[in-house]
Amino acid sequence: MLASPSAKECNPGPERVGKEDNAMATSAELAPRLSDASVRKIWDVYSAFDWPDEIDPETDWCMSPELISIHGTEVWDGLSERQRKRLSLHEVVNFFSFVLYGERPLISGLMDRMYRKNTRGPITEYLHHFVDEENKHMIMFGMFCNRYGGKIYPEKKIVLPREYAKGEEDVAFFCKVLIVEELGDFYNLKMMSDPRIHPLVARINKVHHIDEARHLSFGREFLRELFEEHREAWSDEEMAAFRTWLGQYLASSWGDFYNPAVYKDAGLEDGYGIRKMALSHPTCVRFRENASAKLVDYFLDVGLLTERPEF
Repeated sequence: MLASPSAKECNPGPERVGKEDNAMATSAELAPRLSDASVRKIWDVYSAFDWPDEIDPETDWCMSPELISIHGTEVWDGLSERQRKRLSLHEVVNFFSFVLYGERPLISGLMDRMYRKNTRGPITEYLHHFVDEENKHMIMFGMFCNRYGGKIYPEKKIVLPREYAKGEEDVAFFCKVLIVEELGDFYNLKMMSDPRIHPLVARINKVHHIDEARHLSFGREFLRELFEEHREAWSDEEMAAFRTWLGQYLASSWGDFYNPAVYKDAGLEDGYGIRKMALSHPTCVRFRENASAKLVDYFLDVGLLTERPEF
């Protein structure tokens, strides 16, 4: 039986803290409320869960089938239920690895930005909670991946050096943060209440979503303000280059969800061929478009994008 992360975590609707009031609040106004919520909902990563000795990869679903990267393709249709369940374990390990690697530079970047002119006072106080919670998430995901998957799938992104316009590096940083957190939360929301999947996986997704709801609330508003502060100083060429980069970065982030090593570990042949097929398969393209819709709508609303990226 799984232990609750804490009695406080189980309070009804913690992910909705201040939602109605937050709609028009600035990041400086949001920060104290979110800090208070983080204190009320504090939890200990080392005592939050009972970890079973093993998860049977052929009898337990570890990811909602509809979220599995090749769902709806001919390869998926050709798999037995046991094969699909085995694949679901490696897919959730890959998903947790994706979020873990996304949170690692997030922690570093947030710490670098503490106590700056635009983050002093209540914002820095909340960033301390933000970092603390992200660190616990990394531990939580790492424990699951190492215990039941035997690995953390390595990150594939290559970061090339580039020149930034004034303020662009900070704007780009918080865009990357939002991409990892919004895509992760899409999966969290689907899995946290799915009775088909292993209860430990559902619990991890729920715990992550509750913290991330606060992070997303702050991040959306802070990024909006940051972009408003700097956008007028960018030339038309700099703005166009940034929007091209953002659309490409968002689309490329989905590449991590189609991991040949996952297919190989699940016993499927030609992992690279499966990846290539899934990236271009109409069902998978529609899934990426739907899963990204809320995030893209935000980018369009703020003006960070002016058209929808191709997935």
